[in-house]
Amino acid sequence: PGDEARWSAFLRMNPAPLYNDIAGGTGDGAAHWLTTSDGVRIRVGHWPCANAKGTILLFPGRTEFIEKYGRTAKSLIEHGYACVAVDWRGQGLADRLHPNPAIGHVEDFRHYQRDVAAVMAYVAALDLPGPYFAIGHSMGAPIALRAIIEGLNVKACGFSAPFWGVQATSPLLVYAWTVTTLARIFGFTGRIVPGQFEETYVLRVPFEGNSLTTDPEAFETMQEMVRAHPEMALGGPSLAWLSAALHETRELAAMPAPDIGCVTYVSTGEAIVDIGRIKKRMAKWPNGELHIVQGAQHEMLMDKPAYRDTLIDGFTALFDANPG
Repeated sequence: PGDEARWSAFLRMNPAPLYNDIAGGTGDGAAHWLTTSDGVRIRVGHWPCANAKGTILLFPGRTEFIEKYGRTAKSLIEHGYACVAVDWRGQGLADRLHPNPAIGHVEDFRHYQRDVAAVMAYVAALDLPGPYFAIGHSMGAPIALRAIIEGLNVKACGFSAPFWGVQATSPLLVYAWTVTTLARIFGFTGRIVPGQFEETYVLRVPFEGNSLTTDPEAFETMQEMVRAHPEMALGGPSLAWLSAALHETRELAAMPAPDIGCVTYVSTGEAIVDIGRIKKRMAKWPNGELHIVQGAQHEMLMDKPAYRDTLIDGFTALFDANPG
């Protein structure tokens, strides 16, 4: 009881902004500032659901922020689930970890697990209804997978374009490993990855030829979000982030799948994550299903309505079948 009272007081004193005007959600969500065990301030938000069947933990991808999942949360609420989302360290409104806030940076992917621990403390403090489920998109997928393997209390999980490996030719991967190793040795891990830019992707490229979505309305919405709140925009990653990602995805690839139900979606238009790694992972997941979405691109939850509905329906069908 004492801990509950302290948490309640803490949350009252630490509200964070949640820009419902751009999120396209239900409008009754709320966000709070949390401090992780290593002193990083992150932002965590939630959308309640009356008579919820459970709570879904939304693990966003790189460069993303809570508001980007407002429409997804609204759909999940319509299916009977409360939702929680997070601004990972180094992005959104969370503390930026690089002197240049436009560069995405983390020294070790395991550090994201400290953010997960803070999220779960938040879920407990708000007494959000169980059972719990996880949906990880892109970079959120290795974070979720690591957490689940290490005991995250979820009954089932879903993944959208999981970043379990970067899509690149063999020579380019050798180059990436070499450059990041040299960066660690000679101390220039803070530099942006060669070929990346400080300007955020959706403002740097036109809709035609983009690698995120086939829906012009969704692309325009992503642009409007960062134009309205440029402090949430993020450019390319640092060499430290790339090094950490390469090591984490290689380590996770050697680990067995957790013993829970899983459904994963990847599109035929995927141009960012390694589809081969996804197929290998899901082929060895005893209670897992892999679905190839024809015609969509990387951001399937921010693509045309038919693609979004396919994922939402698939995720919630799995969760409905695992009521705990």
